[in-house]
Amino acid sequence: MVERDTELAIVDEALDQLTGPGPEAGGALLAFSGPAGLGKTTLLAELRRRAHARSCTVLAARGGEQEQSQPFHVARQLIQPQLAGTSEQELRAALGGWYSIVGPALGLCAPEQGAPPDPQGLRDGLDWVLTHLVVKRAPVTLVLDDAHWADPESLSWLAAFAPRAEHLPLLLVVAYRPDELPAHADAFRTLPGRAGQAPLPLAPLTPAAVAALVRDALGDHADDAFCKEAWAVTAGNPFEAVELTAKVRGRGLRPVEENAPQLADLAAAQRGSGLVARLERLGPSTVRFAWACAVLGTAIPQDIAARVAALGTEEAAGATTRLRDARILSAAGSTSDHEPETGLEFVHPLIATGIYRAIPDALRVALHGKAAAAVVDAGLGSSAAARHLLETHPENDPWVVRTLREAAGENLRAGAPDAARRQLARALREPPDFDERAAVLYELGCASLLTEPANTVNHLRAALAEPFDDPTLRQGIVIRLAQVLAHSDRLAEASESLAREIARTPDVRARLRLQSEQFMWDAFNAAETDSPARSRRLARLADRLTGRDLTERYVIALRAWDACLRGEPVDVVLHHAGRVLERPFSWAHEDRGFEVPVLAAMVHMYADRPGRAEELFEAGTAEFERQGWRGAHLSFAYSLRAYIRYRRGRLVEAEELARSGLRLAERVGRRTPVHWYAIAILLTTLLARGRVDEAWELAQEHEFGAPFPAAVVFPDSQTVYAELLLARGEVRAAVAELEAVDRRLTPRGIQNPAWCPWQLHLARAVAADDPQRARTLAADAVRRARAFGAPSAIGQALRVAAEVAAPQDRTALLREAVTLLSASPAGYELARALAALGYGLRDADLLTAAVVTARECGADGLVEEATEILTGMGGALPSAPPRADWVTEEEIRAADLAVRSEKEPEPASPDWVLSAACRKLGTDRSGLRAALEAFARSST
Repeated sequence: MVERDTELAIVDEALDQLTGPGPEAGGALLAFSGPAGLGKTTLLAELRRRAHARSCTVLAARGGEQEQSQPFHVARQLIQPQLAGTSEQELRAALGGWYSIVGPALGLCAPEQGAPPDPQGLRDGLDWVLTHLVVKRAPVTLVLDDAHWADPESLSWLAAFAPRAEHLPLLLVVAYRPDELPAHADAFRTLPGRAGQAPLPLAPLTPAAVAALVRDALGDHADDAFCKEAWAVTAGNPFEAVELTAKVRGRGLRPVEENAPQLADLAAAQRGSGLVARLERLGPSTVRFAWACAVLGTAIPQDIAARVAALGTEEAAGATTRLRDARILSAAGSTSDHEPETGLEFVHPLIATGIYRAIPDALRVALHGKAAAAVVDAGLGSSAAARHLLETHPENDPWVVRTLREAAGENLRAGAPDAARRQLARALREPPDFDERAAVLYELGCASLLTEPANTVNHLRAALAEPFDDPTLRQGIVIRLAQVLAHSDRLAEASESLAREIARTPDVRARLRLQSEQFMWDAFNAAETDSPARSRRLARLADRLTGRDLTERYVIALRAWDACLRGEPVDVVLHHAGRVLERPFSWAHEDRGFEVPVLAAMVHMYADRPGRAEELFEAGTAEFERQGWRGAHLSFAYSLRAYIRYRRGRLVEAEELARSGLRLAERVGRRTPVHWYAIAILLTTLLARGRVDEAWELAQEHEFGAPFPAAVVFPDSQTVYAELLLARGEVRAAVAELEAVDRRLTPRGIQNPAWCPWQLHLARAVAADDPQRARTLAADAVRRARAFGAPSAIGQALRVAAEVAAPQDRTALLREAVTLLSASPAGYELARALAALGYGLRDADLLTAAVVTARECGADGLVEEATEILTGMGGALPSAPPRADWVTEEEIRAADLAVRSEKEPEPASPDWVLSAACRKLGTDRSGLRAALEAFARSST
């Protein structure tokens, strides 16, 4: 290699660091950039040779101009060879839960039926597989050549993975043409590794370097003028300089000044029309074979190229030999004895591009059609054929439509929806048969759901406009249309589309399925105008259903949620939830959303059964992870689990989970439903921990405020924002927001303060200026909480009622609040009530209990406040060690005794051991029996 000493020194330094001993050893990132022909491929080949010499495992891949539309083409090149010869059983053992998620993308197994992984889940799986390989086969060098031509799925994954290389025994090296690198791989332009803050650009060769190449190939007698002209006509491009010297030698041209003028024509023969003319001199059959190879791309199987070129085996072998002799084809993609041959390759991508573009347009289209048939017949599958069919013209061919649909289905289940979308869009242009068009439009809508919701709506509406007689397909289209409308914050349209279909559906079971979907989206519509009437219809329907199938259980679950929001007795809510959960309730059903299972779990939290809610969420989260749903689904799961922990008073854990949910939500996008949930729950937790300024900064950073989402969010976003304003002392603004919440929720019949305590916040906000209004609001909240019947909701309402009550009424309210909360799972609310009662009575024991409980919760602000009052009274700070996080034998005995005893605790004497048991088991007193049974199951 000429004039690449600097680059090779950097390569050696990185390899030495990778393979060296001691704590300084580690991975690195290197990127080489430059226009075509500057020697990137040669440099990477030398890097691979040196890596092998240092006993590195080498993972190598190359982007291909013709393979860009084939998803995970590069990822498969990198990983498949490392797993070659591994049995299915061994693969399942090695990949564990990732097998069914990443296996289809890597070509290791066929996609399973069911909902596909989301793109983020698939990337996480690929991260795991590559990290596992690196750790197992360290040290590892990963080399990606022609990264600008890598498929988008692989390139975006590697660009996101690249920063991890420095923390692994991995040298990750890429080479690309800077003007052709796509936007989703911009991370490679600013690598933070040993290459500094920018890739290493390869410079053209100097005149002296070109002269050295010429003399090395042609002899030391090559004169200066000849060498200088060779540099001028090649512009110092190493590839062109090497090819030029080969042609001079082949022609027997003496390297002297008088022959220098001929170099320009020889150089031109390497590209454009000159390359074409040189190829044509090899004969018609060789031209056809070269064209076939150009259409097939890289790692070209000779037998398939022969079929595409319509040549026999001997003719193909002869053409291959002639193309190798002409330095158009090389033997294979292998660069060393350590790497197997992968098929025919062009000597340089510039040659492949030149030949491909020289194929007459109509013939190039025909060759792609022949290539599609050839790869299918060779057993390479419809996905391999699809990239060729994308280049063909529509001809009303049913085989083309069928092949593209099969490929799209495989890619969608493998986690490549963009590729599926491109294939189905092409299938539509074929076009499909008259009775097949609606199905193709439906599949196209499913493929574009995550990336192009507006187009999805158009595709699905177009599908409904088609004349077809399949009621199952029609129902699927309508349900998917409602789903995408709802997820686009167009919940009213989602409901209307379902209502129209319900009216025209004669089948009772099909109509019930559509009704269940409409009830669900109406429940999430914050602007629903007919909520009370909808609740009555839902109650009548659910009360007569038995739960015999999934649709009936969905309706019953929605009835439980609606009863919770409206504040019906907690026994009614739990009765309906129990009917739903008598049998396993999947959170990742292929044809259903996850929303209803989430609601069935959340009603337990509001009903003072957060332990059961967490149990359901843990199972649902595990199902999401098994399915590869690691984007919005997992963010919802983490955020809502954080909310459950918050309601239990486990604020440190709540904050950790909420931040995890927010990180995932950021991947999905700001001001999306999942983002609203994550921010609202994190803000609520930070306020409970006393970090008001931090909460405000977070809200400002994430633009948390008006306009609030059209979808129902819990905790209610506007109420959380008002609580934040109130904590900052912006009382007037808080009052305005809370009165708006009243106008929004009250007409809908949402009256449960356990779900949204807007009345309690408003009572506190207006207490100074209008104490009577404050007391009326608080009293109404207490009444509603008692009607619902959850001790935590009643205790919270009583505490706020005491805060705004006349002085002589406060103690009784707070005593009852403490008694109720002490037999509930709500640790943070108990700490607040204890602090308020202890302050009011100037009771050091109560304040001490408040400090201890607040510490256990992680409510730092409340700890500081109660400690200041306690020490101001002359009390001593509690010195006892914190209570154990796990359920103790003493607490189990107290809970068991409470279950066997019908006697309720005396109002003035809470049982603090039983109180701890309720908080740790995640239940109020009435749910202790079921909680103890669940605890016993989990302990065995």
